[in-house]
Amino acid sequence: MTHPHAVWSLSGFGDEVDPDPTIQAAVLLALGASHIEVRSAWGTNVSELEPEAVQRLKGILDGQGLKVSAVASPIGKVDVSLPVEHEVARLRRIISVAKGLDAKYVRIFSFYRGEGRSQEEIRDAVMERMAALAAEAAANDVILLHENEKGIYGDTPERVLDIMETVNSPALRVAWDNANFVQVGVKPYTEGYALLRPYLEYLQVKDAIATTGEVVPSGEGDGELEATIAALAADGYTGFASLEPHLASAHELGGYSGPVAFGIAARAFAGLATRNGVTLA
Repeated sequence: MTHPHAVWSLSGFGDEVDPDPTIQAAVLLALGASHIEVRSAWGTNVSELEPEAVQRLKGILDGQGLKVSAVASPIGKVDVSLPVEHEVARLRRIISVAKGLDAKYVRIFSFYRGEGRSQEEIRDAVMERMAALAAEAAANDVILLHENEKGIYGDTPERVLDIMETVNSPALRVAWDNANFVQVGVKPYTEGYALLRPYLEYLQVKDAIATTGEVVPSGEGDGELEATIAALAADGYTGFASLEPHLASAHELGGYSGPVAFGIAARAFAGLATRNGVTLA
């Protein structure tokens, strides 16, 4: 079978390599990445990075020739009962970080619900908040990428679609994560791809085993990663593929792999990409 030829920009979560951006950059460059996804630097989350630190980070990345694919913010990883303005104010700060790093994408989530509350009960509050965030992004010429994450409103393909259709803003798009779908009992490609492809603007590279939820290198789990890559290549996707291996430890606001495990994850993904006619640049 011949495959169309696609070129995707390779990126990765720098803070999964090391807290120090200089080491992050060196490892990503060694793995063939042209971009980096910034979630934290020197152990400080992007939501708390001071302007001086952003400038310093930009200097390091410029010096290494790495561009920023996205700012991986924790926006929307809070309880939906907080006031709308709470996350809008935090987003404003993160947009200034994104601007300082020349990044047009900001990754976000779609809110937790309090104990005993159903997804249906929080739906309207979620939509109100997602619409407010999208409006803020649109006004500042950045694009929000919603990551499907277990425990938030947008955890299944149907609910992610609900958000996209309801908010209906070009400033809100899908960051697709195969592993996170697996962890909520979804077969990502089979059950989600056709629904969400019109909104899919960013690929987060992660795989997981359905029975345990354990995160594994690309192609070793139940994330239907190969089918997803093949389909994206076939229908003209030319965006980012961002490595988020989560192989050593994961916690609420991020994960960690270390340089060795990060390299294993990168090589596993590169193998799948090559087999499906995708060049990572």
